[in-house]
Parts: sequence; C-alpha cells; structure tokens
Amino acid sequence: MGTGHAHKLYKDVRSPVHALPAHCKLAAVFCFVVLVVVTPREAVWAFGAYAALLAAVAAVSRVPPRHLLTRMAIEVPFVAFAVLLPLVAEGERVTVLGVSLSESGLWGAWNVLAKGTLGVAASVLLASTTGLNALLLGLARLRMPPLLCQIATFMVRYADVISAEMRRMRTVRVSRGFEARGPRHWAVLAKSAGSLFIRSYERGERVHLAMLSRGYTGTMPPALGDGPAAGAQWARSAALPLAALAICVTGWTL
Repeated sequence: MGTGHAHKLYKDVRSPVHALPAHCKLAAVFCFVVLVVVTPREAVWAFGAYAALLAAVAAVSRVPPRHLLTRMAIEVPFVAFAVLLPLVAEGERVTVLGVSLSESGLWGAWNVLAKGTLGVAASVLLASTTGLNALLLGLARLRMPPLLCQIATFMVRYADVISAEMRRMRTVRVSRGFEARGPRHWAVLAKSAGSLFIRSYERGERVHLAMLSRGYTGTMPPALGDGPAAGAQWARSAALPLAALAICVTGWTL
C-alpha cells in the first residue's frame, strides 16, 4: 500500500512541473484558484490572461492539449447550468439573436463559465502532473488532518479494486445470458449490489489484518526521497500564483 498508484488523469512524462514537490503544486494551485474567484467578472481581459498562464504551464509540463481538454469534460453540467442562467434570471433584458435574455444572467453565466473552466483546468493540470500517492503525501505535508488523509488514501486505492470487482461480476452475469432490460431485472441488480458490498467489506477486513501483521500503525510510509521542499522549488511553484496576483490586483484597479 505504500507504493505508487497510477490514475488515468496522470500523464507520466518528464518535465520541470512534474519534478516539483506535490505540496508546492497544491499550494500554488489553491492560491491561483482563490485569485481567479476573487477577480471581478467585469475584468474580461483578466480571465484571458489567466488562461494564458495555464497554457504556459501546460506547455512547460509537456502534457498534450488533448489530454487536458478531454478530461475537462467533467464541467459539462456546469456549462449547461450557466447556459440557462440568462433565460431564467430576472432584471433588465437585452435581445440577442431575437432571444430576450437577462443582463444580470449573462454576467452570471460568464462568471460561472470563466471561473469554473479555469478552476477545472488548473485542477486537471495538477492531477496530470502529480501522482495520486504524491498528492496524498503532499496534503499530509500541508498539515491536512491525518484521519482525513487516511480516508482519502484508502478511498482512491480501493475505488479501482471495487470497480474491477464490479466488472468481474458483470462478466459473470453476461456469460450466463443475463441482460438488464427493465424493472423485472432490478431484483438481480439489487442482489449484485448487496453481494458487492459484502465482498468489498470482507476484502477490506482481510487487507487491514494483513497491514497490521506488517506493522501498520495508522500512517502510511513516506515515499522515497520525500522531504521538505527547497527554496528554489517553492520559488518556481510561486511563479503561477504571483503572476495571477498581479493580474487580480490590476483587474480591481482598472
């Protein structure tokens, strides 16, 4: 359990961004997102500047644009919500292509789209350049409560285990000619869900006992080479939030 845990979001390439400590990148992304959120929505140019900063970081990290864009599809529900805002919001109305839209709703939709997209892009870029195990160790180094770190550790490690168990159970059902086509098959799916819960619970008990027999005391072993970040590493990580701070201050003063 102390070994690395790969994830589909992670892009295993060599770059200066990948080499930075996880806790430095976590702090940088958090500060960047906070600055994006507090930027006034009327400063349209500022969000373009933020996007340029993220594009520069993506270029340095050598993560393919397609890798980032396909994984940003998670924000589609928020885009749908933002599209509806101008139609349902109240206030002064403007006509766009023959459709009456709320002016405040248009600003609200822009606010959600711009800030949400930048936040998702920064998070995906962080996950693409930092492994899950490194992220969890970085959170621990940033003084996240140990219990929360342990919960998150086991959650991400066993999510794939449970998913694999679900796929095996589905394969067994299909091999026996079962195919869910309507409510009359819900009973079988319910029994499968119950069986999955029991098998996952029992497997968790076995793994916990195995960990205790190997000396587990409630904390995960540190990664090889894990240690405090050097001043130069903090300085390189601070480049993104410092540039964002300059943009944010300019956006409020203009």
